[in-house]
Amino acid sequence: MKSFHLHLISDATGETIIGLARAALAQFEDVDATEHLWSLIRSPAQVERVLANIEANPGVVMFTFVNPELRTALEAGCRSLQLPCIPVLDPVIGTLSIYLGAESQGRPGRQHVLDNEYFNRIDSMNFVLSHDDGQLAGDLEDADIVIIGVSRTSKTPTCFYLANRGLKAANIPIVPGVPTPRELDSLSKPLIVGVTRNPESLVQIRRNRLDMLHQDEETDYVDLEQVREEVMTARRLCTERGWPVIDVSRRSIEETAAEILQLLTERLED
Repeated sequence: MKSFHLHLISDATGETIIGLARAALAQFEDVDATEHLWSLIRSPAQVERVLANIEANPGVVMFTFVNPELRTALEAGCRSLQLPCIPVLDPVIGTLSIYLGAESQGRPGRQHVLDNEYFNRIDSMNFVLSHDDGQLAGDLEDADIVIIGVSRTSKTPTCFYLANRGLKAANIPIVPGVPTPRELDSLSKPLIVGVTRNPESLVQIRRNRLDMLHQDEETDYVDLEQVREEVMTARRLCTERGWPVIDVSRRSIEETAAEILQLLTERLED
């Protein structure tokens, strides 16, 4: 395992630089990066403090400054320390500038303005909260996406991820012996998607959940044969209703959401 320090420096929240850095690091095996996040760096004095820490913890430096004075100071400091300093937005902004025939504005944090898109994301988050685990089934027609599935198939976190993309998502649990809300049969606007998981991994996840709650009794909830039947019943329901099903056994929440977004795009294009 190769360990190193990774300094991520931003004049905004740091979300962009974190995402880019982790996406790049994911391509390397046996690497352990100690991340140092420096967000909202907008003055020369702040840059000096960052450089002092970089000197104390030498490593790779990545930044998303758009202010020329700050980036010049940071790059000069890294040169004197003989450390790599990567302006990760430069290739994208440079290419766009050439293609569009326009200069970039050089204003930090412009992607976080309080515009309609921002407030739409907030509304979507509130929608997920109020429609989690089968709540308020009477107004599911207002949803963009409805996710159904048995317990512990990552329905809620997937809904929150979609909400961050500005989509109103609700989730409905499929519980043995309990009918699904009759409202599902009459929905026309939302995309309804089923999610499922390998029964063996589902049992393990459920056991871990019970352990966290200090409940170790043996129930149908963690009985492998019962869980297999539960998963088959859920799949059968989706097949009968014509709802697409996504197996999340080996998918991250981001990958599941990406598949749902693709299904939504295809549906809108039909």
